[in-house]
Amino acid sequence: MRSRQRMFAAVMRLLLKCLRLGRRRRFKLVRQAEQLWHYGHLCLRSLLYNSFTNSDVVLDSLFEPVYWLVDHVTRWFGVVFVALVIGLTSSIVAIVYICLLPLILQTYTPAWICWHLAYGHWNLIMIVFHYYMAITTSPGHPPQAKDDLTGVSICRKCIAPKPARTHHCSICNRCVLKMDHHCPWLNNCVGHYNHRYFFSFCLFMTMGCIYCSISGWEMFRDAYAAIERMKLLEKERLQVAANQTYYQTPPPTFSFRQRAFHKSVVYLWVLCSSVALALGALTLWHAALITRGETSIERHINKKERQRLQKKGKVFRNPYSYGGWDNWKVFLGVDVPRHWFTRVLLPSPHLPHGTGLSWDLPPCVTKQRAPLLAI
Repeated sequence: MRSRQRMFAAVMRLLLKCLRLGRRRRFKLVRQAEQLWHYGHLCLRSLLYNSFTNSDVVLDSLFEPVYWLVDHVTRWFGVVFVALVIGLTSSIVAIVYICLLPLILQTYTPAWICWHLAYGHWNLIMIVFHYYMAITTSPGHPPQAKDDLTGVSICRKCIAPKPARTHHCSICNRCVLKMDHHCPWLNNCVGHYNHRYFFSFCLFMTMGCIYCSISGWEMFRDAYAAIERMKLLEKERLQVAANQTYYQTPPPTFSFRQRAFHKSVVYLWVLCSSVALALGALTLWHAALITRGETSIERHINKKERQRLQKKGKVFRNPYSYGGWDNWKVFLGVDVPRHWFTRVLLPSPHLPHGTGLSWDLPPCVTKQRAPLLAI
């Protein structure tokens, strides 16, 4: 009897011990879940309710993987884009020399022939020169030694001095002086030392495309009509050939050379017109920024600063703007009147004003405006 009681008591103690262990494990899992919940809640509150955080920071954090992918794809595809620009431009030039130039020499008057030869070759030289300089000229980078610069901030990504108007390029993984943007069509950043080359290339390429579109409009209409006639005659020829034997099939109405000529003219006009519209809009956008003395990045920064100061009843003025006309003179490097011809209308490798590290008043500015940031 006593042995049974002892056995029963031992079983009960073992059962209670198991229950206590299960309860402890269950309580431990509950405590871990509560800790994870509180940690996640704290992270969420620190992200959304931080006084230094806004919706832009949240969106940047969410789209960080997308930015990383775009940066790496752009870095590798830059060479492809440059090759595409060179290939398309070379194809247009080849069509002009092979197809259109002989026609111009046969049908146009001597005055128009001289005009087309002079303007076409001048425009082509300006395009080639400025594109070559834009892709080969370094935009400029700040020195890495901290003793060389005073009164500048430190870049959070490359931990290096960051002068005024300098920004970090995530694609090049370097800080760029007076950075405007990273252009995949140049496979290079647009900054202090090649900004003029980039804008001049866009301007002269747009002018060249508009010139080809206007000059080739009549040829395009004739070529398009000829292609439509080719399609119609080809259809009729196939219908006739279907009712005859193989040896009675008529020869083709148009030769291969005629087909290639008409299709090349259509290709030239469509491509030039499309590029003129797209690149022309980009050129006008950058022209407006240059008139205001801003870069693409500074436009967004100045807009936010202007709105912030406007709420406080204060005025924001861009300290790097000297007025519309003087901004263009500073950007193009025009110091004396003859520079409009030698530095703007002719290829010129002259350097921009300043070093990109400090922004003193350029000598070509007529009068200094008060660099008022906030009053």
